[in-house]
Amino acid sequence: MQDTDLFQMALGLFPPWLVERCTFDPEQKQLDIYIDFSRGGEFPCPECGRLGCKAYDTLNKVWRHLNFFQHVSYLHVRTPRVECPTCGVKQAPVPWAREASGFTLLFEAFVMAMAKEMPVNAIARLVGEHDTRIWRILHHYVEKARGEQDYSRVRTVGMDETSSKRGHNYITVFVDMDKSKVLFATPGKDAATLTAFKKDLEAHGGRAENIKQACCDMSPAFIRGIEDTFENSSITFDKFHIVKIINEALDEVRRIEQKTRPELKKTRFAWLKNPRNLKAKQQSLIETLSVPKLNLKTAKAYQIKLTFQDLYAQAKEKAEEFLKRWYFWATHCRLQPMIDAARTIKRHWDGVLAWFDSGITNGVLEGINSLIQAAKAKARGYRSARNLITVVYLIAGKLNPYINLGDLSPRPPGVYRIEANG
Repeated sequence: MQDTDLFQMALGLFPPWLVERCTFDPEQKQLDIYIDFSRGGEFPCPECGRLGCKAYDTLNKVWRHLNFFQHVSYLHVRTPRVECPTCGVKQAPVPWAREASGFTLLFEAFVMAMAKEMPVNAIARLVGEHDTRIWRILHHYVEKARGEQDYSRVRTVGMDETSSKRGHNYITVFVDMDKSKVLFATPGKDAATLTAFKKDLEAHGGRAENIKQACCDMSPAFIRGIEDTFENSSITFDKFHIVKIINEALDEVRRIEQKTRPELKKTRFAWLKNPRNLKAKQQSLIETLSVPKLNLKTAKAYQIKLTFQDLYAQAKEKAEEFLKRWYFWATHCRLQPMIDAARTIKRHWDGVLAWFDSGITNGVLEGINSLIQAAKAKARGYRSARNLITVVYLIAGKLNPYINLGDLSPRPPGVYRIEANG
């Protein structure tokens, strides 16, 4: 068997395509495979699908293919333009690559499989390509997969912002709370992000009036955006962000008090943790500093915080009365940061209590945000918001980016899916 026959079989090529010759350069560690088509070969029209179109002229093109062992491999092809009686002269499609790509489908499938687990820079180093070319592959298949999404059944959404790079650069992520998947991500964190989300939702078959519940933090921009854009939706404020406000007030009390009470220095994280998460040393520290004779304001603020967290253990019919008693205590504690936090909760009273109807938890948002932060840390940041958004869709969008491998495979022709992490 000649080497051309071997590569013809390995590439899964069928007439009129044929491997003309192969060259190997051991110094450059490069394999070059030259592909042509038989004289009189016929091709389908790329527009109307008409069969039996003859070649009009040809153009030489090159595609990067999967490595041959450790050696870089390229396909050099004399590609025809065909003459269709209906559509005129058109570039004939090739079975091994998509239009306008410099890579074969198998190479792109390999990249997409690695992108689920590896930073793009690492993939680029592994395959010996510039990372911008790898990003083009990811953008294409992720955007294609998103275009096929159906949002007609979306009823409950959550939203949160995350930094895209150092400084004040953010993206806002919108999540289907019922399916724990990212629906949409866009630069910014203002009310305009809600307008952009509505447009994207409707482009995928969803309807603004179908959104009945929305979960967010107490950002005025998010609140205004929901009220203006999703009029049928009630707002539930994320438990995590509510407790975060109280934790920030607690820490402010500690920072003020430690100026005169040195025993509070280096105790920050012990006060901010929930009791069940404290290490033995931290638990002992809290117990020591909470004794009444020390009369620490920080210990008092800590008890106010713990009592608020008990709100979410109350029965629905008792929740508002519990919150009223807590509010009275917090606003009469003579600790200004805690008073300010309580008044913030008062301004968002209905959204705090809405949790007892919606039952929306912060676990979905926090779980997805942890995936995003882990990806950012692994990649050491992203050059643009678009790159970060593509990764967000890939790791948390539950998409099914697929690559139609056509005939360039020893397996039967068909569609093979590259599953993304959910």
